Amino acid sequence: MLTNRITDIAGLRVGHATDPRLASGVTALLFDDPVVAGVDVRGGGPGTRETDLLDPERTVERIDALVLSGGSAFGLDAAAGVVAHLAETGRGFAVGPARVPIVPAAILFDLLNGGDKAWGRYAPYRDLGHAAAVAATRDVALGSVGAGTGAATANLKGGIGSASAEVDGLRDVAGSAVRVGALVAVNAFGRVTVGAGPHFWAGPYEIGGEFGGLGFPAAMPADAFDWPPRKAPAGASTTLAVVATDAALTKAQARRLAVMAQDGLARAIHPVHTPLDGDVVFAVSTGRVALADPVTDLARIGDAAARTLARAVAIGVHRATVPPGWAGPPAWADRFGG
Repeated sequence: MLTNRITDIAGLRVGHATDPRLASGVTALLFDDPVVAGVDVRGGGPGTRETDLLDPERTVERIDALVLSGGSAFGLDAAAGVVAHLAETGRGFAVGPARVPIVPAAILFDLLNGGDKAWGRYAPYRDLGHAAAVAATRDVALGSVGAGTGAATANLKGGIGSASAEVDGLRDVAGSAVRVGALVAVNAFGRVTVGAGPHFWAGPYEIGGEFGGLGFPAAMPADAFDWPPRKAPAGASTTLAVVATDAALTKAQARRLAVMAQDGLARAIHPVHTPLDGDVVFAVSTGRVALADPVTDLARIGDAAARTLARAVAIGVHRATVPPGWAGPPAWADRFGG
């Protein structure tokens, strides 16, 4: 049964580690078998680990996991915890008798949200990363969990969102549809709603009332394009996302899928990709379905991925809740009900 989560792509599991006192956390995406991956970085203040090896010219072809973490630069330690878990289970790129788990990661800034960041010499993100990996399952929790625990947008609490879709016109030899899925931690400098109202910029792409069923405003409100009210230093915001497909892609095609999927952020957040954000989109392929027409079929998948990611952004904010001691903006449900 489909769940409207990224785990509708077979072979994917997602785990969260959430620390309410810290007002931060980690989200890990684990793959049953190594996957082809690409990345596209658009924000002006990104924080990443092992993204260079995703370039098509690099030697390593596949990765074992991806990590999205709070904590700014401190959160890059989360990948070490996921690597440790994978090593414990014998996973990794073979180098002679050794195996090295390949785990790219990206981080968002959540250090000023009211949580207790007095962690001493070492930040807790390595342990949180390990816990997230151990907890990985096909049942994906949404809202203020994992990397979305301390996330915020300009006017509303941010969070973890996920969605999936079938790609129109693409099926395998058995007649099953090719699928795309998206997972996102929304922590944007901009708004995901149209001005100060309840309508989401992603409203035209909504399926089945998944983020309130409000659609788009009948008339564009006067404040639709007002500059976000929140003031933040450069790099103090970031939206992190993963799009996945069961279509078979090369590393170059995965990179192109990540580029196209970035349009999903542009459809759901205003403004986006600013010098104040560190926006990163990963794309992964499990390789279940070979493409008959690599150019046109990839274009179809990219279009579906962009729409799916836009929906996931709105879902993440719609499902977010405010933790105790929160110093950021209110949750969508608290402000608008429902």
